[in-house]
Amino acid sequence: MSASPLGFLRVKVIAFAVTDLDRANYFYQETLGLAPAFEGTEAVGWLLGETILMLKPEWYAPPTEAPNPRVTIATENARRTEAVLRSRGVTISDPVETYDEFDVGSFLDSEGNKLWFCSPS
Repeated sequence: MSASPLGFLRVKVIAFAVTDLDRANYFYQETLGLAPAFEGTEAVGWLLGETILMLKPEWYAPPTEAPNPRVTIATENARRTEAVLRSRGVTISDPVETYDEFDVGSFLDSEGNKLWFCSPS
């Protein structure tokens, strides 16, 4: 991996507002099957590759399906990801569609935050 001119390497943390921390933790662990992320011995969120998805109760703003910035998760097969999410009762806010050479869709987490996902078509 080559560094940017400023030394940027990767996204380390994406923070999400949550209204019910227990429900959100259950969603990320049980529904999405992510492993816990730690800083030292403190649990700080959920791992997606090398990125920590950090859940923030009582944050400056409530959850939203119109995020700024937009978060897109790369998947092996977006259509398969959508099918698995649906089978787990996850709300698909934008069913997968093909744009150029990519299949792209989105879902809402347990708190209403929109996350996008994509794969090559």
